[in-house]
Amino acid sequence: MKAGKLIVLSAPSGSGKTTLVQYLLTLDFPLGFSISATSRPLRGSEKEGVDYYFLSQAQFEAKIKSQAFLEYEQVYRGVYYGTLNAEVTRLWEQNKHILFDIDVQGGLTIKEKFPEQTLALFIQPPSLEELETRLRKRATDNEVKIQERLLKARNELEYASEFDQIIINDDLDKAKQEITQCVKNFIL
Repeated sequence: MKAGKLIVLSAPSGSGKTTLVQYLLTLDFPLGFSISATSRPLRGSEKEGVDYYFLSQAQFEAKIKSQAFLEYEQVYRGVYYGTLNAEVTRLWEQNKHILFDIDVQGGLTIKEKFPEQTLALFIQPPSLEELETRLRKRATDNEVKIQERLLKARNELEYASEFDQIIINDDLDKAKQEITQCVKNFIL
């Protein structure tokens, strides 16, 4: 098995990271999407094994104990997210470079474990005010959750300089061009 490269996109919630990941997957690059595991419940039209691997909190904690994760974090109280080692193996066996849509701490953990193989990209909102506007427009969270996400975003923004590149997502087309060039340069 030939190990491919790792492309990490991390950002505060609402920065447009998932939109950029979905865009990269439409390009003619040998990329495979790493499906994260989470202990949160399914939302809306999400599908098991497509959007996430949905685990109970007990199942997630059992996998932590058995060292089944490349990285994981308790992002919110009682809510874990992580990357299963088996997911990385699955994609490398397909001769793919792996694209991650993960939280900031998870992204830095992968960069630390695989420094030469990883391109870590931080997707930054133009401002906290714009981030709040985007979170409200999504209409998926109540006020308490929005405030929790904004508080977490302030903390995450402090880590931006630890990433290989910061892409400010104030113009989606420009961000798409910038991220395409970064990924192309890294994998080719």
